[in-house]
Amino acid sequence: MARALSINEVIAQNIKTLPLEGKWADAFGSPGWSGVWFVWGATGSGKTSFLMQLCRELCKYFKGVYDSFEEGVGLTIQRALETHSMGSVNGRLVFAERESIAELDARMNKRMSPHFYVIDSFQYTGLSLKEYFEFVNAHRNKLIIFVSQSEGTKPKGRTAASVLFDASLKIWVEGFRAFSKGRFFGPVGHYDVWPERAEAYWGRKERRESESERVESESESTNQQNRDI
Repeated sequence: MARALSINEVIAQNIKTLPLEGKWADAFGSPGWSGVWFVWGATGSGKTSFLMQLCRELCKYFKGVYDSFEEGVGLTIQRALETHSMGSVNGRLVFAERESIAELDARMNKRMSPHFYVIDSFQYTGLSLKEYFEFVNAHRNKLIIFVSQSEGTKPKGRTAASVLFDASLKIWVEGFRAFSKGRFFGPVGHYDVWPERAEAYWGRKERRESESERVESESESTNQQNRDI
């Protein structure tokens, strides 16, 4: 059994954080250097574009691996790399095509292995919750980013929902905007993947919600008048 720490010992720990800057700090603050992040969102939400931009940002600090379980290394990934000028981080980010968790585990155990790993998507790994904890606990000094499919606004499947709960940084992508839903967030709390598209999407959504509230208010007022008659 490991020795328990006193309050002063916990406070005195030098816990590394990522010195994010600009829009990234505005959205996500200063998250931990290692641990588990969880990104989820619907198809067409801007999730893949966000992941490309996130990887490019993380490559400022360390090398990474993108394990493409769902798409493989095909046309979708190729176009995303071109769109987001990912050639600028060539040599700092590599792509693994449907590399199993066992193979990824072996890669992570190698000397001088990269620091961050994107696993896309969680549903394709086949991990149980027990296997998930065994995997992440074996690599607590790494940054592991799980990507998830969604059902509505929630991750798809029970195990994915449990992983979301465990993650330190939870990022929901909708309408080309990535929202911090976890323990770390900056003064803005979101990151616009495509600013113009995000403004258009959220502008339309706010107008729809405003109109819906107006109709509901008028309906309630009419019902009240009828009750008073």
